[in-house]
Amino acid sequence: KIKLPKKTARRYPAYELYLYGEGNYAEENKNLLLTGIPVLFLPGNAGSYKQVRSLGSIALRKAEDVDFKYHFNFFSVNFNEELVALYGGSLQRQTKFVHECIKVILKLYKDREFAPSSVAIVGHSMGGLVARALLTLKNFKPELINLLITQATPHVAPVMPLDKYLTDFYTAVNNHWILKAQDLRNLTTLSVAGGFRDYQVRSGLAFLPRLSQHDSALSVVSSAVPRAWASTDHLSIVWCKELILATIRAFFDLIDENTRQITEDPKKRMSVLNHHFVRHPAKMYEENPEAFTHLTGAFNWITVKASKWTYSVYNDSDGKYFSFPLASHRKSYSHVYCENSMLDTSSWIYGCMNTNSSMCLEAADLSWRAELLPTTKVVMLKLLDYPSLSHIVIQVPPAVGNKYTLGCEFFKEDSRTVQLPVTHLFSFGFSSSKILLNSTGLLYNVQLQHFNQIYQAFKIYIDSHCQSLKERKPSVYRLHIPWSYEDSITVAKVPSLAEISAKLHIAQPHSDSSLPELNIYSSPDCQYEVSKTVLFYSNYPFILVFQIVRFHAGAFPVYIVSNILLTYGGQLSTLRSTGQCSDFSLQLVRTAKPYKVEPLISIVVFLQGFNWFREIWESLSLPEVDAAVLSSQDAWFPLVSLILFLFGTGIAYWSGVFFSTSLRLFSSLWLTLIRPPELQKDKLITPSRLCGMISLALVSWTTCGAFAVLIIYLQYLFKPVHIFVTSVFHFQDSGHSKETSQNSSTPTVKAQSSVDSIPEATQSPSNSKTSAEAVNSLKMHITVLNLFTWIVLLNLPSLIYWLKNLRYSVRLDPDPCRSTAIILVCILEILMNSSTSEVKPSKLLKIAAKVPLPLSVALLAFGRMHLYRVPHFVTFSLLLHMLCCFV
Repeated sequence: KIKLPKKTARRYPAYELYLYGEGNYAEENKNLLLTGIPVLFLPGNAGSYKQVRSLGSIALRKAEDVDFKYHFNFFSVNFNEELVALYGGSLQRQTKFVHECIKVILKLYKDREFAPSSVAIVGHSMGGLVARALLTLKNFKPELINLLITQATPHVAPVMPLDKYLTDFYTAVNNHWILKAQDLRNLTTLSVAGGFRDYQVRSGLAFLPRLSQHDSALSVVSSAVPRAWASTDHLSIVWCKELILATIRAFFDLIDENTRQITEDPKKRMSVLNHHFVRHPAKMYEENPEAFTHLTGAFNWITVKASKWTYSVYNDSDGKYFSFPLASHRKSYSHVYCENSMLDTSSWIYGCMNTNSSMCLEAADLSWRAELLPTTKVVMLKLLDYPSLSHIVIQVPPAVGNKYTLGCEFFKEDSRTVQLPVTHLFSFGFSSSKILLNSTGLLYNVQLQHFNQIYQAFKIYIDSHCQSLKERKPSVYRLHIPWSYEDSITVAKVPSLAEISAKLHIAQPHSDSSLPELNIYSSPDCQYEVSKTVLFYSNYPFILVFQIVRFHAGAFPVYIVSNILLTYGGQLSTLRSTGQCSDFSLQLVRTAKPYKVEPLISIVVFLQGFNWFREIWESLSLPEVDAAVLSSQDAWFPLVSLILFLFGTGIAYWSGVFFSTSLRLFSSLWLTLIRPPELQKDKLITPSRLCGMISLALVSWTTCGAFAVLIIYLQYLFKPVHIFVTSVFHFQDSGHSKETSQNSSTPTVKAQSSVDSIPEATQSPSNSKTSAEAVNSLKMHITVLNLFTWIVLLNLPSLIYWLKNLRYSVRLDPDPCRSTAIILVCILEILMNSSTSEVKPSKLLKIAAKVPLPLSVALLAFGRMHLYRVPHFVTFSLLLHMLCCFV
């Protein structure tokens, strides 16, 4: 643990700074006489500072390999495992604390020979966003950070925007990075996304904003990272060995030998990151590789004139050079492709400019043009780009104890490129395609037409058949997405049936016309059958729904509450027209219709495409419709909203069933333990209830609003239980007394444990009226509780945050739901004691019954990307209901 200045420690009592170490290294650095390169690790949402161990341990092993000529000091911040992805009130505090930590870290190196002037930062999840937010601080010097690597960080938008502080923080950070892009050129940023296995943060959110600086920012998906080629989940991205090795290798290649610190040259930093995270040429990184290389003359030189050549090496003690004259191939072919299964980092392919000799002692090293794949390293050259080359030379060193194969071929690009139409978004799975590749070569490119939307998802099957059963090298299939670094690689034995899942992380930009490709690095003399899976009408909707859930699951609460609001308005309407409150489930089926809300939103989104309408909209100070924002990001179309609405209807229906069932079970248990008092009409406001209301308002103001909301919620839960138990008990009691006074042959009527009705056969007219009123009130209370439950759930993160930090402060500051909580306490304290008899004669009931519909529309229009607005709409509807008790 690093001792912080008293002022900093007093201001941030929940946060700490640590230095990681192990073994002798830890003992030597206990006195903090540090001489290495500082790297600061920032954990994410509910993350531990101990996660730095993955980076620190591998970096220490690497430093031992170079005899500590260079080494890194890894620091880590303890954020007390705060839920910053769900509660944004502490993000600014964390950012300011990290600024203080950077100043403390740099002071530890003061007066050292190679003292650093900046710190590299690695941020996981929300830690990466906090690191980016440092640049928004007024007194922060941008030169204090030279390198930022983020892991599975949602840069674009919060996954669950549960409070205004979270969305405002994102807006401030992203706007600053876009507007101040020119000022951030000296900061190199790398964002690594986890891919499809990361269900918490989808990779589309981890791509840095496109308007950010292009030459100093890089976004990749882990499945495309060389030597990793795998997707990670949200936590394993921190300790995935392949990614950690790539990161540490990049760190060591970034060191400037003169300063013994990370280089100050932004171009070199981007070059190193591209080398390790984008395209690895199967060579050790060199900043300025020599243009020409001297080839030893001791090897045998062999001239190859064929357009296709393969060679296998096993335990050969003689080295060879294979020379391919280009003059005879330039007229017939456009490209040359070579591959080598020996995965060492030595040079192996060269370009010669000698025109008269079969030997070439000085050549251009083309190995830097190569690319590393899981089982081979490959290079493809366009002959027109190298007009001065006379020969391509392949070097085969002595292979004592080694076995590997090489191959080269000349080809025309058109002959190796085929097109495969894929399922369009609105084809409903009826289209299917199949192509046959009779492989006489080593490479094929299958262009996937019409594959550009994030909702498209399908399987590609590659069935390979070979003429003989001899042992062959595995085939490599790469799904290449040209507009982003999100490639995925599959290695398959030959012959076999390989399955490739085709999905996108981000949609194709409008300015990009390139086509995704399936690169097939094939085995010679094999036939490949490439087919898109045949989707039937029955399972296509499930695939589409899965994609919608993947991208929009965070909007479910909005659609659920919207359905409940429509039902709530329907119940108030039937109460006004018939005097009876309908059952929740039945009313949900009647009123929760998508055509009531969706068309209006679609019309507004359409009209916002016109300048005149946008000007009127802005003049009214109305926020932008969330659907319009999502449409501009190619992440929205009307069918999405319809499917989400239907999901919301289903969840709302089963939540109503759950409430009713739970009520019956709990009431039955309560009835066996306690004899309830006689059902009486309660007064809306009494001195004791007024005191309770004021007390809870004070609790909300002085501690945490979500805590007061939870208390009133638990208090409200007992109201329908009390009504139900009292009604059923007194019905049973009156039924029993009548039964004893009648003839024993008269059949008895059993009590029904249902919220729908209480039998009236044995009740007097007054009791019957009271029971009916109780049932109506019970149904209304259950709907209010259903609505209120979602307010509690959406405010739960701030409550958890407050409880975890209670030892540091009694008051949650800032509190996203303090004012809402005070209003809700006052409303619900009255509503829980109300009955439908007080509401029915109200003059406001007509308005209260009509308002939930426009509120539902507004909720879907402005709440999808701003979940914190949901309680405001619900509170307004409940407020009108409460006023109906008085007016």
